[in-house]
Amino acid sequence: MINIRPVSDLRNKFPEIEDVVVNSNAPVFLTKNGYGTMVLMSLEQYSALTDDTEKKLDEADALAASSTTRLSKSEVFNSVRRRINEQGKI
Repeated sequence: MINIRPVSDLRNKFPEIEDVVVNSNAPVFLTKNGYGTMVLMSLEQYSALTDDTEKKLDEADALAASSTTRLSKSEVFNSVRRRINEQGKI
């Protein structure tokens, strides 16, 4: 179930919000004046979202460091567009 709370609950009910985030392993969405303003999540949730991206960026950095090949912006974007178009044909 989605948990939406006013941002003032951070100040007034922090232990309760912390308990929900940590123990339910579900994010809490905070609103200010009726509009979404931020999302709170546990470190485990955040890591699950970002670890793969961080790993891929580290691999790309290592590959770039071991190669002298450099591509221009247009070469990179054209390559990405080709791959996307090829996937759309499958």
